[in-house]
Amino acid sequence: MSNLSKPMLVVLGTGFAAFSLLKNLKHGLFNVIVVSPRNHFLFTPLLPSTTVGTIEFRSIIEPIRVGAPYATYYQASCKTINPTEQIIVVQSAMDGRVYDIHYDVLVIGVGAKTNTFGIPGVNEHALFLKELSDARAIRQNIIERFEMAAQLDLDEEERKRLLHVVVVGGGPTGVEFAAEMHDFLSEDLSNIYPALHNYVAITLLEAGNNILTTFDKELSEYTMRLFKRQHIDIRTRSLVTRIGKTVIYLNDGTEIPYGVVVWSTGIGPQDFVVSSPLPLNDGKKIITDERLLVQGYNNIFAAGDCAAIEKNNLPATSQVAQQEGRFLAKQLYRYGKDMPLIPFQYHHYGMLAYVGGNKALADLNLFKGRGFTTWLFWRSAYLTKLVSWKNKILVIFDWLKAIVFGRDVSRF
Repeated sequence: MSNLSKPMLVVLGTGFAAFSLLKNLKHGLFNVIVVSPRNHFLFTPLLPSTTVGTIEFRSIIEPIRVGAPYATYYQASCKTINPTEQIIVVQSAMDGRVYDIHYDVLVIGVGAKTNTFGIPGVNEHALFLKELSDARAIRQNIIERFEMAAQLDLDEEERKRLLHVVVVGGGPTGVEFAAEMHDFLSEDLSNIYPALHNYVAITLLEAGNNILTTFDKELSEYTMRLFKRQHIDIRTRSLVTRIGKTVIYLNDGTEIPYGVVVWSTGIGPQDFVVSSPLPLNDGKKIITDERLLVQGYNNIFAAGDCAAIEKNNLPATSQVAQQEGRFLAKQLYRYGKDMPLIPFQYHHYGMLAYVGGNKALADLNLFKGRGFTTWLFWRSAYLTKLVSWKNKILVIFDWLKAIVFGRDVSRF
């Protein structure tokens, strides 16, 4: 039951920023309402591993009602904000019903969506890798293409097309998916579908000059050499202009037949953010001051991929969002106690990426590593960052299961 004497804190979103806030918030100062169309927190750094069955889907999620049992949760999307009346208008994700929620303090952590850059055919034919439903769709499509290619009445060109997996975007997510797909092919599919092994191809398209541009140049070049040995075709300076039902069209006139295309080219603003009355920068992110207060408001905070601190261009990563969420928990305590608010300070701890073949990259402040030992570090680091003991145990069992029994290829 809500205590009417306490101010109402409304949190929009269940991503890294919002969930880190909810996990660290001191109870008792606020009545808390969480609004999000997704009723769980998703540990996105391990999402590529779920696309091929290295890790099972439910192993990397934490239900919001379990992670923040003190909060009232509504599975809904925020449509508009009325800062004058301190009301948000939300629409239920279950039955479409629209209703108002009053807030005294509002925290916006709605994240971002995949950026298609308006390229024709992307929404219709490409698969994204942002949510658990996206990973499941990729996994189902891969198995479906192998079953289709195993039919007797197909010619060789059609088999090659069906078994051509194209990844658009050479950032960490695209690279990690290509690496997981390579492992799936070499460790499992080659044994389960031996007659199809020679038809499979993986292509990585990147519009820029290099992949993994946020990593150290030497680590990026190491990954390109490794992918070449793994027969992953990397095509830099390749800009997609259109995606058809079976063909990708590039800016140089090249046409690439494909069976599955995964789109991982960066993020764009949520429609709710673009249409809100809040101040936005050129990238359509909500502008906050260094205290994470939205510019011009004294009771609205914003954090994560949907927000940007004025004159402090932080990367849109889970590391930033998680730190902002933890900081906001402390900031809201100060807010509730009428103490002066303090500025946010970001601490960069480095970046990790899996590149296939039990090899990983570590671009840390004091250490830059690659290879098998770094892969062990990559696994242990992500294991410690999982939010609950349940997740940690499930992921360990998933890794062991994949080693002993292989990845599951059931289509259901």
